[in-house]
Amino acid sequence: MDNVSVDLSNKRLKVGILFYFSSQWMGGIIYIINLVKTLNFLDDKQKPEIYLFYKADLKKFLNEFDYPYINKIEWQFPPFLSGTIRSLITRKNVFVESLLKQYELDAIFPIHDFPVRTRTKTKLISWYADLQHKHYPEFFSKRQIAGRNLRIKFILKNCDYMVLSSNDVLSDFKKFFVIGTTPLVHIYHFVSVIDNHNDIDGRLIREKYNLPEKYFLISNQFHKHKNHRVVLLAIANLKKTGKKLHIACTGKLPSASFSPYMEEIHHIIRENEIQDQVTMLGVISRSDQIQIMRHSQAVIQPSLFEGWSTVIEDAKSLQVPVIASDLKVNIEQLGDEGRYFSPHNPDELASILASYPARNLEDMFYMPYEKRVKEGAETLLRIFMDKRQ
Repeated sequence: MDNVSVDLSNKRLKVGILFYFSSQWMGGIIYIINLVKTLNFLDDKQKPEIYLFYKADLKKFLNEFDYPYINKIEWQFPPFLSGTIRSLITRKNVFVESLLKQYELDAIFPIHDFPVRTRTKTKLISWYADLQHKHYPEFFSKRQIAGRNLRIKFILKNCDYMVLSSNDVLSDFKKFFVIGTTPLVHIYHFVSVIDNHNDIDGRLIREKYNLPEKYFLISNQFHKHKNHRVVLLAIANLKKTGKKLHIACTGKLPSASFSPYMEEIHHIIRENEIQDQVTMLGVISRSDQIQIMRHSQAVIQPSLFEGWSTVIEDAKSLQVPVIASDLKVNIEQLGDEGRYFSPHNPDELASILASYPARNLEDMFYMPYEKRVKEGAETLLRIFMDKRQ
């Protein structure tokens, strides 16, 4: 990839970053934190000045933003429905109108809401993670589906630039919506930044969480589409053949006191008597989660759907092998370095696990970390600077 050549004439590019996702959506929160950290891998003269506009309930994450040229500004963002109605009535995009008046920014990213077209010199860049609601509508309420479709139609009609997480997501957009010359689409492959590459004795992290010497890791929130069940069924099948494997699970558990999905998970564990082969850790510190991943035999990513997997990116940055469901996006993300199975076939996964080789922690599976992250930073800079002809 060519290096980005930028002459800022001693004036840094000014980029507004909107940090306004739901506090429950860790994927979005990690995406923004990681995006800003990625820019650290640019040469100093190339680094843009960041204006981080954050919701009050996300203030607790501000210390995660390690970047030398950043301004952190608390901001009131209008709700989607009322903001959309006000925008249509006033013919002004109230989601960004005040920002554009108060700050002279070269670009703003990521904007989800474009009820009307905005005339401005500031580059307004949208981002959409995936079209999961089109593939698995049963995971969403009718109101959520309607809201997503409306937001996407506004984006496609009124914005000039859109960032998508993968070519697979772009294929979905072309399948379900009409995309013309507007918006101009950029693909940005998220790359995980690992703050602390210092390894610790694997024995210490295993003792802390009561893990065996060898284990496989699932690091997903406990949502149905994350598909933990196929992994549990696979190790249950292996147990019947006399082979016992251990699975460690990190990730947010459902907030509701009763979850049909968790009941299904616990039923599989009880019915197959694999309680001693599964460790559910819930949400743990990022540093501990990284160490647990670093010392695992492999990461298993069994999802039924992904836009671009943060977990896979973490594994790639740590040089940890990945066994993934055979989604097109997972294959796009891992290429020949991944092992794949049908997310609906526990026997297929069991076959991979049964003969999976013991891991040498020194083995390299992917492009070197520094090179991957620098390329990601250069892609972001090109997106922020790109001008339509």
